[in-house]
This record gives sequence, structure tokens and C-alpha cells, in this order.
Amino acid sequence: MSDKLYLEDLYEGQKFVSGDHPLDEAQIVAYARQFDPQVFHLDADAAQNTFFQGLAASGWHTASISMRLVTESIPLADGIIGGGVEELAWPQPTRPGDVLHLESEIVEIIPSRSRPDRAMVRLLCQTKNQRGEVLQRFRPKLLAFRRPA
Repeated sequence: MSDKLYLEDLYEGQKFVSGDHPLDEAQIVAYARQFDPQVFHLDADAAQNTFFQGLAASGWHTASISMRLVTESIPLADGIIGGGVEELAWPQPTRPGDVLHLESEIVEIIPSRSRPDRAMVRLLCQTKNQRGEVLQRFRPKLLAFRRPA
């Protein structure tokens, strides 16, 4: 079997684990400056007096890192083609010094009724830190294709 996965290679309960992504204050602030400029993402001192009680990465920053970890850890032959996200939650903040990794599991494979060469693959993905704490949970649907004849 090649290192790229086709629909025939996938099964419910199959698990994938990514490598690590260390996150530091500079990355958090740079992302926030460009995409989510709020005080609790930009200024560690000012963030002490906010809901987060300290600098926290934007949830969208965590989601962006998670997307990278998906692409690196789930080697679908035709790429990661999203068909929607059924859930996206951030149970606790991502902090400077966190080392993120992604744990994913296939929960359902839904064959296409009209296109027998493909299926929707539902996953449960959890982005965790070095202590195993869930920082983000999401349930994407990905398109997977059968091996070409």
C-alpha cells in the first residue's frame, strides 16, 4: 500500500496522530495582529485583566494550526477537501508555550449515492497540548476518492 490513502484504505475507528507544533508568544501576537487584533491576543500584560487572564491564541489561530496538522497527518491521496464542519469548539485557551498535536478518528464513512467513486468521511479531531488537554475539538467532513482503475 502506498503512503497516500484512498477510500478503500479507510475504515471507521481508524486513528491518525500528527506531529507537534510548538507555539510561542511571537506567533500568537503576529497572527493576532493580522487576523484577530484583540487585546487578549496581542498584549500579555493587558490580557491579565481579561476573561482569559493572560495571553491566549485566537481560536482561529488554533484552527489554522489544526488545519496544517490535518494535512500533515491524514494522507488522503487527492488532498484534504472539506465538505463542512459539524462542530468547532475551544474548550480552553491555547497559550504561549503550548505544544500542539492533533488526534483524529474516522467516525463514519458515507458513500455517495450518485457518485460511486467517492464518499464523505466524518472525523472527530482534537487538538491537544503537551499535557493532553483538549484545546480545540472539531468534526469535519472530508471528501475521499476511490483508487483510480
